[in-house]
Amino acid sequence: MTVDLLDAAASGMDAQRAALDVAARNVAAAEAAGPNGAYPRLIPQFRLLSSDDGGAQVEFAGTSTEAGTNVDVLTEMIAVMNASRAYESDASIFDVGKTMAEKTIDLERL
Repeated sequence: MTVDLLDAAASGMDAQRAALDVAARNVAAAEAAGPNGAYPRLIPQFRLLSSDDGGAQVEFAGTSTEAGTNVDVLTEMIAVMNASRAYESDASIFDVGKTMAEKTIDLERL
């Protein structure tokens, strides 16, 4: 069970890191295009992977283009904040799983 928790949290952190990369790419491309340039906003896509034992993982599945929109820095900053908070949440869950594993090992020593 602890391994499933650690795997799920780690995959969530990987997915949110990918979302942060997409937001950074959007801002960089919009800045390079200039104020009169157009750059379509990329949106990160995720996929939920389920295993036979009931575990679940999140996987970054690439990007799609939001039709008819350009990159807006404010929108990207909100996306960065959301991804950062989700990453922190997954990191907290990972720490809980690590603590559970350590306590389990300590109990086996007794």
